Amino acid sequence: MENIIVNAVHLRNPYELSLGKEEKMSEIISKMIENVVIIGAGCAGLTAAVYAARADLKPLVIAGPMPGGLITTTGVVENFAGFPEGVEGFDLVSKIQAQAERFGARIEYGNVESIDLSMKPFELKVDGASLRSLSIIIATGAGHRHLGLDSEVQLEKKGVTYCATCDGALPIFRNQPLVVVGGGDSACEEALHLTHFGSEVYLIHRRDTLRASKIMAERVLNHPKIKPVWDSVVVDILDVAQNKVTGVRLRNVKTNAESTLSCAGVFIAIGHVPNTALFEGQLEMDEAGYILRKNGTSATSIPGVFVAGDCTDSRYRQAITAAGMGAAAAIDAGRWIGEMAAADLK
Repeated sequence: MENIIVNAVHLRNPYELSLGKEEKMSEIISKMIENVVIIGAGCAGLTAAVYAARADLKPLVIAGPMPGGLITTTGVVENFAGFPEGVEGFDLVSKIQAQAERFGARIEYGNVESIDLSMKPFELKVDGASLRSLSIIIATGAGHRHLGLDSEVQLEKKGVTYCATCDGALPIFRNQPLVVVGGGDSACEEALHLTHFGSEVYLIHRRDTLRASKIMAERVLNHPKIKPVWDSVVVDILDVAQNKVTGVRLRNVKTNAESTLSCAGVFIAIGHVPNTALFEGQLEMDEAGYILRKNGTSATSIPGVFVAGDCTDSRYRQAITAAGMGAAAAIDAGRWIGEMAAADLK
């Protein structure tokens, strides 16, 4: 990330000036300060980059540890407008990135280690390098929720996985009984995908009905290879001693009775956790860690900081809604910078 500071732009015109009360304008202009830093390079972050770049804000995108976001781990995306035949998740974000770069957005691959939102301009540490920006767009997305078992950690990538599209076709899973944990659309999608590879697919759900949409639930329940296991939770994954998955131990939540189910793979699809730990104590969040927005906009509890995508959206969590929120965040950031510049020139 050494080239981040080299690539940072000097402020040139009133549209790019800061309201900063902490520093005089001459001090700000003398420093290399970004107009907009976008944290995250999924559908939300990259769409924000498209809009910010077209507004001549010269955005800098910090791609983070998972460029492209969770959508890159999916197969064909069939519900993103404009792709009647569907599009691979990786191809989708690649196209959005190319579009953003065409208009002048800069993509850097690195990790934001810390951020100080009490400073104006804001300060970020990216792979050891310091970076300052007038505004921030947070588009850090969400990560897979884990079961919280020691055996889950020990057997990850040895039969425990969070992506059927990524791993379902591996030789260790072919023609073997497989387990999917979860009851929402994602779990149903995982189970359906695995029917192409496994001998049978057990869908473990803690309730007696699926939370998935009606069409997804019907597909799963009518598939001859998928066998629901109701009212059950996974309490252990076997077998750490063999360094591979051989089965799961289940507990019935109504009777507390335990049982063992043989399988060669465990695919966990129990939801997501917002990637917002970096902002704890600085931005207002709900109990689950999703960043709160103000008055239906992308604005957060700190002026100049905006948010988009799955790190703020616990309801829809769709690629296309994330993209729309990214566009809104870029528009809001541009207007905020313009307002600050106008106020500063008075």
